[in-house]
Amino acid sequence: MDIKKEIIEKIRKNRISTTEVADCLGKTGLFENAHCVNRGHFAVGNVRWIYAYNESNWSIHEQARDVQAGDIVMIEAFNCNNRATIGELVSKFMILYREAVGIISNAPLRDANDLIKQNYPVWCNGFTPVGCFNKKIEEPLDEEICYTHREKYDGSIAVCDDTGVVIIPKEHHTVEFLEKLDNIEKQEDTWFECLDRRKWDTYDIVCLKRYLNE
Repeated sequence: MDIKKEIIEKIRKNRISTTEVADCLGKTGLFENAHCVNRGHFAVGNVRWIYAYNESNWSIHEQARDVQAGDIVMIEAFNCNNRATIGELVSKFMILYREAVGIISNAPLRDANDLIKQNYPVWCNGFTPVGCFNKKIEEPLDEEICYTHREKYDGSIAVCDDTGVVIIPKEHHTVEFLEKLDNIEKQEDTWFECLDRRKWDTYDIVCLKRYLNE
């Protein structure tokens, strides 16, 4: 098993939260404006980056074909003027038929009632009934934008829960990061043991780290 798969499996099996993962990243990694639609979902997986642009979601329909089982699909929108990029139809296709484990987007979606009814694992920037147009744009997305965002996100790892979405960049897919995940879990266990059993206050636990001298 390669190190990326090990990281994904450790987070999945131990349900390591976005809070803990962000701490392992030095309190960074937030994928902004992606909020859970349905409470209680936990998802982690390889990021498949796709996009809409110029008020069209034609490119999303094209790119959705490439989604693989276990992917978390990241949808970004460029020059879409707050139009919804997808709704229930595309969400169902990617989650049910392409077996994505989640959809994340910093843009609005639509069909909120159906996404909620079906309890899909979706994180997005709110909802609007006004969607993108289904028209092919002859001029491609700006090359620099496409390259920069694909390099940044495609192939990274996304962790999603009720708190939000955290991205683990590719440069952190290392043995050292795997060790950080182990350490953060041990720290959390120690902190709550000190709080619940020893009845210490949080100043002793977090600031003074009194347990190191016990």
